Formats: sequence, structure tokens, C-alpha cells
Amino acid sequence: MAPERVMRCRDTRPVTCPAVSIVVPAYNAERTLGECLAALERQSPPELAREIIVVDDGSSDRTPEVAARYPLVVLVRQANQGPAAARNAGAKRAAGEVLLFTDADCIPTPDWVAEMTAPLTDAAVVAVKGAYRTRQAALVARFAQIEFEERYARLALRPTTDFVDSYSAAIRTGAFWEAGGFDPAFPDPNNEDVDLSYRLARAGRPMVFNPRAIVYHQHPATLGRYLRTKFWRGYWRTIVYRRFPEKAMVDSYTPQLLKVQVLLVFGLVGGLALAPLVPGAALMAWGSGLGFLAAAGPFAVRAWRADAALGALAPLLLAMRAGALGLGVMWALMGGMWRFPPQAPAGRTAP
Repeated sequence: MAPERVMRCRDTRPVTCPAVSIVVPAYNAERTLGECLAALERQSPPELAREIIVVDDGSSDRTPEVAARYPLVVLVRQANQGPAAARNAGAKRAAGEVLLFTDADCIPTPDWVAEMTAPLTDAAVVAVKGAYRTRQAALVARFAQIEFEERYARLALRPTTDFVDSYSAAIRTGAFWEAGGFDPAFPDPNNEDVDLSYRLARAGRPMVFNPRAIVYHQHPATLGRYLRTKFWRGYWRTIVYRRFPEKAMVDSYTPQLLKVQVLLVFGLVGGLALAPLVPGAALMAWGSGLGFLAAAGPFAVRAWRADAALGALAPLLLAMRAGALGLGVMWALMGGMWRFPPQAPAGRTAP
């Protein structure tokens, strides 16, 4: 039934074809998918034409059954290939001129579709980035949210962005395929959206940030999960930088102080390790430590204004974050990046 519905829409464009197609990749997502789809079916205004395409990426749980409960959903099933391939599969089935992407563990606000598509009234804009919020009480999750808000404040100062996250993204269908879609060589949900965004940016395709296009999310709530997430962020971002070396120095999203913090933490740890053996190493450790505290200051102030406990713990959490990111970078440099395809997929026309 689902493929026929899509083809009928394609055959009758533009009369009954939805303006947007929402693509949700899902892998073993039975716990969260229902809330996501319920929120998508409650979008306002209700007359906004849309379709919701859930791509079951080889789940072993009840993800397909959950998706089948929602009347607007077109279900696509595939063997497990990762979220990049799943999003491409959804885009191939999509009938809209605009692709909206979110994740199965996100809950969009009722005006999410309207806000995501509003900037596209400017014909020059090809993609829109939305924003995260969370209702979590866990300290680590609150810390992660402040990280996002720091980046959103950075983006708010710029007319365009070079990064559109797949958890809340709108991309014109034609531009998506011209850029080659998501690269299925990325096996995990990590930096495949950065890779696609950098391809769009390199082609000179304008992208913008809309902080009012909000989805709620469950950030890592434990320190161990948070640090694992940061390790793999560092790993996969290093692989992306091999393809886009110009972005390693500066992009619109990454605070420059974060890179400084990584270097200073490794200077501190290296200085302490070498202090018993190398004259002057202890001085390097002291200098790196004091430099790190200075570099952590602006974030700590932001965190303190939001939450005094977070402000007090911010330097320690930032140091651990820097260490995890730096270790991920080192792991990629030790071999991971050289085993990954050095080129992104070539552009093509829409299927």
C-alpha cells in the first residue's frame, strides 16, 4: 500500500503531491518512535500537505508495528545499513519538493514543519537547520543542552550556516540529490549530516538557522554515555575534515575555544606525565591548566547563569569533554581516517 500511495502522488503532481516529505530513519526505536510520529501528525496548521516516511533500518523489535499505527505514515523497510542509507531510501520514496529529516527519538513541537519551511520562501535558501531542547533533569543532559545553546548563540550572529543537523533539517529535494544525498559509507548516526552540509556549503548553496524550529530530545544522561558520544564525535569529525580540510580551521558551528581546550588539556596531561623526567614539563602543565581555565571561563559563566551547579562543574566537564574529543581525533589519525573513502558521493538528479 505505501509504495502505491507515493506513486499516485508522484503521478498527479503538483495537485495532490505534498509540499514536504518528512523522513524518519528508525532502528529498534519502538520506545520513542510513537511519540515522534504522534507529534508529526499533530503539526499545525493541519491543512499543511505532508507525508511521513518511516524507514525501518532492519529493526529486530516492534518498530514496524509502531509505525503502522499512524495513518499518515508510509513505511519503508530495508536490511540494516545505517541511518545515512535509511534517509536516502526515504528520500527516494518522497514526493515533496522539500525533504524534512528528524530522528525517531525526537519530538517536534506543533509548529515544527511550518518553522522549518518558513525560510524556504526565500528561493535562494536550500536548507534549514532547527534546534534541540530537552526536558531532562539529569545534570549531564542539562550540560549537553547548554553546549547546544552556546552553538545556537554563535549561529544567531551569522546570516547563513554551513551545517544542518539531520535531527531537524529541511533540504530542497533537488539540492539534496545534486549534492549526492547522505553518504552511506557512514555506518553510524555521526557526522554524516556534517559531510552532506559541507558539500552543500562548498557548492555555494545557502543554508540558514531557525531557532524556532524545535524538537525535544533525550541527550546522554550519564557521564559515560556522554563521553563515548564525544569520543566518536571527534573520530568521525576528523574523517570528515580529511574530505574538507578547509573546515578544520573554522566553521560556523564549532566554537574556536573548544579546539583550544582540547590542546590545553593534552598539554596539561602531557606536562604532568613528563614532569618527573623532563625539566620544564611541570611549568608547561601549570601553564596549560591556567590557560584551560581561562578558555573554559565563557562557557562556565553561561552555565552558571542557567544553573549554579552546572556552572561550578563546568570546568571539570569541559576538561573531560576535551579529553574524549582529543582521544577520538587521535584514534582517527592512527588509522581510521585512512580506511574511509576520501571522496563523498557524486551528485545526481532525483530518482
